[in-house]
Amino acid sequence: MEIHELIIEMKLLERRLTLYEEKYGVLSEDFYAALMGGELARYDAFDETRADFSRWKGIYETWLRRKEAYTEQLRRLEFAEALRVQPVY
Repeated sequence: MEIHELIIEMKLLERRLTLYEEKYGVLSEDFYAALMGGELARYDAFDETRADFSRWKGIYETWLRRKEAYTEQLRRLEFAEALRVQPVY
């Protein structure tokens, strides 16, 4: 996936993450840390919350992978090569 495609996909994922962040009142990074730390087990008894948390986790992990790929590609490129500049005529 090219760097500009990664950005587009990350922005789409961020829009989906925002819905969960607004619903539950915490940022995805903090939710993920709490979930992975075992702090949210008490919510397993609630079907809607369990399903939401599963989707939220999956979306966030996908975002993390895209972010890692973006960072790696940007590291390997000269920054000017990464820019998608269209010449003005």
